Amino acid sequence: MSVFKDLFTSDVGLMSAAVIAITLGMGAFYVRYFLRHIASDSAAAAQKLR
Repeated sequence: MSVFKDLFTSDVGLMSAAVIAITLGMGAFYVRYFLRHIASDSAAAAQKLR
């Protein structure tokens, strides 16, 4: 439990938590972005083939 205490009470720990949160947020954004564009490109290609 001292790990969590250090993570949320020290300056270095708070910066580490912020970097982890930003990295996870960026990962979620890019997954959503890529999946959305893959779907739209697939739909455009399917429509073009018709």
